[in-house]
Amino acid sequence: MAAVNPFETVELTDLDRAMLSGDHGEAAAVAMRILVAMSGVYGADRLLDIEGAHIDGCLYHGDSGVDFAELLVAGGARVRVPTTLNVGGLDLLHPEEFAGTAERRAKALRLMECYEEMGCRTIWTCAPYQTTPRPSFGQQVAWAESNAIVFANSVLGARTHRYGDFIDICAAITGRAPAVGLHLEENRRGQVVFDFRSLPRSLRSASWLLPAIGYLVGERCANRVPVLLGLENAHEDGLKALGAAAASSGAVALFHAVGITPEAPTLEAALGGGEAEEWIEVTAADLRAGLRRLSTAASGGKDLRIDVVALGSPHFSPREFAELLPMICCRPPAASVEFVVCTNRVSLDFLERGGDLDRLRDLGVRVVVDTCVVVAPILRTPSGGVLMTNSGKFAHYAPGNVGFDVVFGSLSECVQSAHAGHLRRDPELWP
Repeated sequence: MAAVNPFETVELTDLDRAMLSGDHGEAAAVAMRILVAMSGVYGADRLLDIEGAHIDGCLYHGDSGVDFAELLVAGGARVRVPTTLNVGGLDLLHPEEFAGTAERRAKALRLMECYEEMGCRTIWTCAPYQTTPRPSFGQQVAWAESNAIVFANSVLGARTHRYGDFIDICAAITGRAPAVGLHLEENRRGQVVFDFRSLPRSLRSASWLLPAIGYLVGERCANRVPVLLGLENAHEDGLKALGAAAASSGAVALFHAVGITPEAPTLEAALGGGEAEEWIEVTAADLRAGLRRLSTAASGGKDLRIDVVALGSPHFSPREFAELLPMICCRPPAASVEFVVCTNRVSLDFLERGGDLDRLRDLGVRVVVDTCVVVAPILRTPSGGVLMTNSGKFAHYAPGNVGFDVVFGSLSECVQSAHAGHLRRDPELWP
């Protein structure tokens, strides 16, 4: 059987063809060629207009990313739609926070500069939905960064497929994306129901539990669309944490939290009028087992030494800092524990205006912006120790990315453990 040529089968507009032919510059031609080729991979028969983009390719992983960005810049690339940037490889406001080589610093910086030259908005955050005008319900966008994709689809009701490096900027340059996946209404119907209604109401919205819920959901449903029953009181930061964990343990790009997700006011609406493929009654025992799977340290006992506490994946919001501040003032971290919080510039401004940034630093807390400890050399503590976090995403990626064993806990447990230098547990959470 002859291979299908997407340049013959994908429906293109006159503008698409003009970009392909180079009428709008070499960079637009390259971007359109990639989009059409990827449409063939995805099985899309047409492209659609997008109204915004969020780029993950600005984070330095190797020379290929820099080479591609340099190619686009040399070809005159400019984004056609409002475009924001994910974390980069450096904290540009605090260069002293970088702990890598001079060569890596230079390449990470050049990559970030390339995307700025293309006209992207330099917010440098994995949580663009908490810092910028947000896409509205039904709006088509092309977002990369797994947790941002989940949030856009699930909490805002925008429409984005799961994009990764390179194709994200191609969509931004052309203003087009393959008409596939979660861009299309027929692919957004819920498939697997997770029923949390038998859990105590207070437990269902507990911030420490929502990452465990997300991790369980990702493990059990992979890339199917989950429907979550009984989480009506979950707040935005909790949903952020849930989605990030679900995208880490599985390939979740959309969940329907009944009563929260804009297109899921009811269970019937979440299922698109159909039947669930699977119905899972979730118990407290299921979630406690999930909490334990988020920890890799060999011993979870009170004598376990904590070397690092890392918070802020996704980036810490002003609300989360407001919750952290009174805790840390009462129990500052021990000198032996490195305490790092990753955040964005909006939250940093919030801290500075209230005088809280200096207070945190005086208490031994490092506040890092523009980047993240699991994707850039930020930590000063040698790898091989134990890192504690309240982030399901950090817990999932830290062992492989930064070489630490991980202990997952609530925000309060993280603060208490950092203060003691050893693991401290809430006996109600860990009976």
